[in-house]
Amino acid sequence: MTISDGTISRRDWKSVLRHDVPASVVVFLVAVPLSLGVAVASGAPLAAGLIAAVVGGLVVGALGGSVVQVSGPTAGLSLVVAELVHTYGWRATCAITAMAGLLQLGLGALRVARAALGVSPAVVHGMLAGLGVLIALSQLHIVLGGSPQRSALGNVLELPAQIVNNHTHAVLIGVLTIAVLLVWGRIPRLRAVPAPLAALVIATLTAGVAGWDLTKVDLGGGFSSVQTPLAPQGDWHAIAGAVLLVALLSGVESLLTAVSSNRLHDGPRADLDRELTAQGVGNVVSGVLGGLPVAGVVVRTTTNARAGARSRWSTVLHGGWVLLFTTAFAWMIALIPLEALAALLLFIGVQMVNLGHVRNLRNHREVPVYVVTMAGVVLIGLAEGVAIGLALAALLALRRLAWVSVDVRQDGERRWRVVVTGSLTFLGVPRLTEALRAIPAGSAVELDLHLDFMDNAAFVALHDWRLEHERAGGEVDVDETHGEWYSAAINGARLFPARIPPRHDRWWLPWAYRRPDGAHSYGSFEVIEADGGSAAGDGDAVICEPQGVPDLLKGTREFQRRTAPMARPLFTRMARKQSPSHLFITCADSRIVPNIITASGPGDLFTVRNIGNLVPRAGAVPPDDSMAAAIEYAVNVLEVRTITVCGHSGCGAMAALLGELPDLPALRAWLRHGRQSLARFVAAGPGQDADDAGPLDRLCRINVIQQLDNLRTHPLVDARVRAGRLELTGLYFDIGAARVHALEQERFTPVPELRTTG
Repeated sequence: MTISDGTISRRDWKSVLRHDVPASVVVFLVAVPLSLGVAVASGAPLAAGLIAAVVGGLVVGALGGSVVQVSGPTAGLSLVVAELVHTYGWRATCAITAMAGLLQLGLGALRVARAALGVSPAVVHGMLAGLGVLIALSQLHIVLGGSPQRSALGNVLELPAQIVNNHTHAVLIGVLTIAVLLVWGRIPRLRAVPAPLAALVIATLTAGVAGWDLTKVDLGGGFSSVQTPLAPQGDWHAIAGAVLLVALLSGVESLLTAVSSNRLHDGPRADLDRELTAQGVGNVVSGVLGGLPVAGVVVRTTTNARAGARSRWSTVLHGGWVLLFTTAFAWMIALIPLEALAALLLFIGVQMVNLGHVRNLRNHREVPVYVVTMAGVVLIGLAEGVAIGLALAALLALRRLAWVSVDVRQDGERRWRVVVTGSLTFLGVPRLTEALRAIPAGSAVELDLHLDFMDNAAFVALHDWRLEHERAGGEVDVDETHGEWYSAAINGARLFPARIPPRHDRWWLPWAYRRPDGAHSYGSFEVIEADGGSAAGDGDAVICEPQGVPDLLKGTREFQRRTAPMARPLFTRMARKQSPSHLFITCADSRIVPNIITASGPGDLFTVRNIGNLVPRAGAVPPDDSMAAAIEYAVNVLEVRTITVCGHSGCGAMAALLGELPDLPALRAWLRHGRQSLARFVAAGPGQDADDAGPLDRLCRINVIQQLDNLRTHPLVDARVRAGRLELTGLYFDIGAARVHALEQERFTPVPELRTTG
């Protein structure tokens, strides 16, 4: 449901009243103190912050592309606005805000919003962190009873004197405000009231009761004091740069917040072009009315989603509450100490240096970009710091694109293996030729190319070395795992598109259904059609009859050559500990491959296999300590959250229960644990399912349900299930249809396919 909908059903109105109205009140209580604080940090009239909050709710909220995003004045733009106010004056700054909105409208019409996401997040987060440091340093002086300096270095140099000489009431109210902000959110019973609101209320009441001499907030007549915009005077190049800076900063911050908001709710995904256009309209309106620039705000958006907002009505209503409060209760705002607002901004500035972003960036080796951008913003300036960060991000991206690894090792007396990984360009040719020079003449070489790009210079160097090595009596076996750059260059094929997608080898096929591809010496595998030709398409391939005896050692060698180099980082990380989430009990049937039918990987499943996927009941005769031990270890030590029993069609164990048991003593003893399944099958009578293939498959399904019941006879499992700490599930794999079904008591539900949309 959106506000632009023609009609709103009674059910939608109930949802608005139940979810969006309470959420809007929570966001309103957060928005008022934050808007006042941003106005103070921006050097703008306090009413300008409230105007921006109202516009962000009523205008941007109604037109925006995200159903939960809340827009308004943001701390990330406060220093930019402060500099504009100092340079051009407040009324000219309003005109710059309106012009920035017009620029955003044009960008939205050109549908370039996605391009903004191409800016490295390390630069964006570094910029916000740098702004947070600047805000915290400047507001710290106000909290200490002094005045902020013009630069971060000046604030740092003046800080010792401020700490030593100022011990006024301003310090006490600042410390009290920060203490409430730190403690309030840690007490569960108090979280219903937003911490910023609680901090300002407590600080205001304390100052009033104690009679402290503090600077009071001057709302200046409320909305009646609004000034109309005035055209800025000065160098038009600088003015155009200011318009561009405000438009880009507010636009990028809004779009990144909109993308992040998608993870906070299950409703429609954010429309970024619509969001950018709405931000443009909002900035035009806010600038014309004398308000601060607006942008999507992470804190308010997160608060809105966590408060239970379901539609954009919450955002719109919060703007209405701000308007109503400012109109009717402006006298309350005048009671707030200015030092308390400075302490709130100090707290916000510190929070803008988010260590969570640093940890995420560290995993991708982008911390240098973050640190350099932050340092540039703090020490040099906003535009300069962002430019330096973008340049460093581009240089690192180019370095990664040109990165290549060449690993040369000896595999035998006269055999060598060379693994080249990465992008092989002219920049990597010296490293490649130096490594190949170490290989003795006349030796056999396995050359594995794990490349996502190869330019002509690299191909010439590699091919010339191969020809020379073969002329000297050596052998070179080239294997390309991902893209066939080398073979395509030999055949004169045009390398288009720029990066060749990897071949979709059917790695899951049994050995007997594969054969070495004669067209390539490196031994790739292809599906063979019934007529002996190679299958070109995935969907129309016809699998031939299996030929020959599988060679286990050949398969391990294939793993070592193709899979191990790519999987080694994963296995290295998992070597010390396993942390599976599922205990997977299934049949020993060779046609059942748990990792294939569940699309899981190493470390996901703790698997137990036996004939008939049977789970002996607790205290069963004959006893089976193997299954009990696996259950104990999985539940107690590995702390799995799910136990799955997976049966399959045409199970030989179930066929034996329906017919004559084989003359195999150990197997006959084991199948005694399936008698409960057989009794349940007889009691159920003939199957009524339309898709029932016969008694055997019906027994296979019933057997899964019975084993789930058998699991509950183990006290450890039963206790965990009752406590809600363990879930039991049943699966059934139809081999002929390659279809997985979910089994729950008497229900038989095919698992739906995951379809993608183009």
